[in-house]
Amino acid sequence: SIRLTSNKSFKGANEEYLKAHDHYKNGRNKECLTECLKATESAIKSICVKKKWKFNENDSIKKLIQVVFTNDLVPQHNQQQFNSLRNLLESGVPAIRNRHGAHGQGVEVVPVNNEITRYALNLTGANILFLIDQAKL
Repeated sequence: SIRLTSNKSFKGANEEYLKAHDHYKNGRNKECLTECLKATESAIKSICVKKKWKFNENDSIKKLIQVVFTNDLVPQHNQQQFNSLRNLLESGVPAIRNRHGAHGQGVEVVPVNNEITRYALNLTGANILFLIDQAKL
């Protein structure tokens, strides 16, 4: 069995990431994208709890990302170079999920291909591991 992280502080994020992986393996791409975003949100919430940073449980991913940047999870002197990371966190998996799996598709079935789903799954894992490393938890 794979694990995103063995850090007990991130059990929720790990569980959601494993669900995303299972959905991907079984061709449930829309569900995979949803779990990817949930895993990222859970990882950020776990960091905020451990660091005692204020956030609301219902905050969107964009607000959660703002919390970690405001609290210098990425040090201020590095934030300029990490603006790309911030953009990727805000518009990568969330945008893919919104476009392909989160909203009513209307009359036509909107397929989500394996390639974009695999990209989102890998991007999620890389982003979460980076955030955990930056948090030094």
